[in-house]
Amino acid sequence: MIRIWTRSLTVQFIGLMLLALAASQGLGAALFLGERGEALQKASKSEFLSRCASIAQVLETTPSGVHEDILRASGTTYARFWVTAEAPGDAAAWREEAFQQLTQPLPSFTSLGSPAKFAASNAFTPPMTPPAEPNWRELPAHAWPLSRPAKFLSLNDANGMGLAVQLKDGGWLNTALAKPAPSGFWTEQSMVSIGLTAILLCAIAAFIARGITRPMRRMAAAAEALGRGEQSALPETGPDDIRRTAEAFNLMQARLQRFVDDRTRMLAAIGHDLRTPITSLRLRAEFVQDDDTREKMLATIDELRAMTEAGLAFAREESVVEETRAVDLRSLVESLCDDLAELGQDVSFEDSARVTLRCRPDALRRAVRNLVENAVRYGGEARVRVASVGKSVEIVVEDRGPGIPQEAMEQVFAPFFRLEESRSRETGGMGLGLAIARTIARRHGGDVALANIAAGLRATIVLPAPETPSSTRRDRPRLRTPAVSVQST
Repeated sequence: MIRIWTRSLTVQFIGLMLLALAASQGLGAALFLGERGEALQKASKSEFLSRCASIAQVLETTPSGVHEDILRASGTTYARFWVTAEAPGDAAAWREEAFQQLTQPLPSFTSLGSPAKFAASNAFTPPMTPPAEPNWRELPAHAWPLSRPAKFLSLNDANGMGLAVQLKDGGWLNTALAKPAPSGFWTEQSMVSIGLTAILLCAIAAFIARGITRPMRRMAAAAEALGRGEQSALPETGPDDIRRTAEAFNLMQARLQRFVDDRTRMLAAIGHDLRTPITSLRLRAEFVQDDDTREKMLATIDELRAMTEAGLAFAREESVVEETRAVDLRSLVESLCDDLAELGQDVSFEDSARVTLRCRPDALRRAVRNLVENAVRYGGEARVRVASVGKSVEIVVEDRGPGIPQEAMEQVFAPFFRLEESRSRETGGMGLGLAIARTIARRHGGDVALANIAAGLRATIVLPAPETPSSTRRDRPRLRTPAVSVQST
């Protein structure tokens, strides 16, 4: 649960909304519950006094023969009425009699004056909590509807009340009310209301959180794509904060691309401009009289020219903007291995699981080709396989060569760097193969790692794992980067 709370902004937003709801409801209950109970008690007492006065007036205006039926018909689930000849005496004794009257089942009449039929299911046993010392209290005439005083008694600490008033014929009308106290704040109705409010707030919170996190998810996807060498512009819409963030991201992306383009253009320009002086040097070297000196100078010039051509070719390939698309990585690597095997190279591809990957296939094919050709050139053979490892995809190339000294593992990725001992100059190569392979891998968001094994060297291209359907990019417009212009002669 803690992990979900820390990882999900939506869960945090919903939790805070529910906490605010609980705090507001608790504060409201604390402030208004006491006032609500007092108001209900006053309303119940006012209704009780009005009903007693009405029944007293009815009894005084009707024949005595129907008084018993009137009293029975006036009884309710929580109230009873009866007439006594004498005034009420001891309060405790009267309260006991009131309890007995309240526990009598209510009668039901088929018509007025018919015999009473008692229904035991209507019997009511009030949960009474009597005060320590019940006492009668004089109720003056101005405090209730009749113009004569009455006696009032509290039957319990809640809504239990008793009243006795003298009728005009000298008898006394006795009334007892034992209505249960109103339920607390946490009633079934209030719980349903709070539950519906909580559900509504959760839906609103989820909607708001989704609106907040959608641009963040879109930016995360765009940043991930940028790390893989793809160009994607965020829509510069929405509130000011989100719009400014999208503008800053797009500007950063454009500056990075411009920086890379400038460096590539500079490399291409240097390679192009070096052609003329190299050609001039070669022409001048041809006129050197000493044959041995001439051959050495021409060999050096040819090496310089080859390095320049390699750099220029690298710049040309970097300047080409290749479209990123989903490919079957296993088929791409396997077809490359088959092509090299047909050319007579000792290359074998191990059966691997099918992996679909978004990449620039031509560039990735060149990176794999460089590693495979290095393995064949310096190790005699190349064993290639594709594997999914956790959240990454690996293209592994192994050979049976002498390997690379541990201290030179990073140096071999430098452009034009060649090992003198384990990688002889006579075997060929300009020292750009590993540099180009790592550059391509890193532009896909991955890297190239080297490791010595028991019988050779292992070169591994590590790339980010394929995207899951839930993380498919949406609303991500493509941003074309203009190709770098490279002159050629």
